[in-house]
Amino acid sequence: MQNLLTKLPKIRITPKIYLDLPESPGVYIYFKNHLPIYVGKAINLKRRISSYFGLNLEPKTKRLMDDAEYISYIKVSSELEALLLEAKLIKLYLPKYNIIAKDDKHPLYIQITDEGYPRVITARKSNLKNTPDIATYGPFPSSGNVRGVLKMLRRIFPYSEHKIGKRACLYSQIGLCDPCPNRIEGIKNEDLKLKFKKQYHKNIKNIKSLLNGNIDSLKKDLEKEMKSLSDNQNFEEAATLRDKIQKLEYITKSKTPVEYYIENPNLYEDIRNKELTDFKKILNLYKMSVGSLKRIECFDVAHISGSNATASMVTFIEGAAEKSLYRHFRIIQKKGNDDYESMREVARRRKKHLSDWGRPDLIVVDGGWGQLSVFLKEFEKDKIPVVGLAKRFETLIIPVKNSGTANIKEHKFSKGPTLNLMQRIRDEAHRFAQSYHHRLFSRSLFES
Repeated sequence: MQNLLTKLPKIRITPKIYLDLPESPGVYIYFKNHLPIYVGKAINLKRRISSYFGLNLEPKTKRLMDDAEYISYIKVSSELEALLLEAKLIKLYLPKYNIIAKDDKHPLYIQITDEGYPRVITARKSNLKNTPDIATYGPFPSSGNVRGVLKMLRRIFPYSEHKIGKRACLYSQIGLCDPCPNRIEGIKNEDLKLKFKKQYHKNIKNIKSLLNGNIDSLKKDLEKEMKSLSDNQNFEEAATLRDKIQKLEYITKSKTPVEYYIENPNLYEDIRNKELTDFKKILNLYKMSVGSLKRIECFDVAHISGSNATASMVTFIEGAAEKSLYRHFRIIQKKGNDDYESMREVARRRKKHLSDWGRPDLIVVDGGWGQLSVFLKEFEKDKIPVVGLAKRFETLIIPVKNSGTANIKEHKFSKGPTLNLMQRIRDEAHRFAQSYHHRLFSRSLFES
């Protein structure tokens, strides 16, 4: 325990300290007299810590900031790792200001209510009998951990926390209450209404399976449903289900043991360096001229039958997502279902900003040879290397020049650091494109 305290660099607190902090998930520790007085977690360290320097702080937070002299942080790979590491450090250090997590005399429960549209809510033990339910989970000693878990689940299987009303709720606009019971009840077509109601109940059923610990059977059910949709050529629905499966695997797969972060606070950086080193070795095998991989950009397109077509650009600096450099594109060209033309439009729009947005060391295009060839042609004169990433078998599509002609080579990733890196980049590009697409699609529904 003391070994970690000596390893962690301590930064003296100043009003602008957060400006130089990373935008990655992690855990932060406030110190007084070199002893930890508060441990917290963040999806975005920079954004979270900046909130402590606001003008209107709660009394408890103000007392913390008056006491704190230094701050340290440990970067991790995911929100779930941050959740687990925070709990471990609180248990180790018992910091003064972690009163709720350290000594919560009123544990929190998760309830799934017994209603026409079951809600997923949290409740204290004294309030459990006030709401009839079909399932109760808990008690959980840390309310923060409970809400953190629910937040991750909601991104995969959206649910409602509200009772039936007349208008679609705010969360429905960002895909966290989808389909929203309020919106379902407003549908006049009974067949369509029944379809969305079944979809909502399926989300609740999946949440119950996950909270009951039936993870493997849930994955098998989802994969079976995805195959059925694909066999019936419902490719858009199958793709949506595939995304849910990927997210589910992300939050349930084995994580780096939190003890490793305690032993080595720089583990996050060490893992990123290993990923980039291995990736560069692969590119060198195919004689790709890549001097550095400090800045990698990935592009993806999202649409439903050509409507509300969007594209995303996500940027990774030294293997870590740099969200301040992300960009959304609303596709202007009329053939929104033509991925090649959409990619060409995005490539040309990106080229116009090489000086002010920054120049990538490598571009990754989410797709096969067709999408890759579009970017290759646009960025050839700029001498920016481009590769494709095909979803099928996680295959890297690499252009190899031979006598002036670009041939393609396929590299199928085996499990390891580079596969982790590429999946993280691709998934983030896909998530970012889908989030903007869903926002435009929801807006078009309201307008219609």
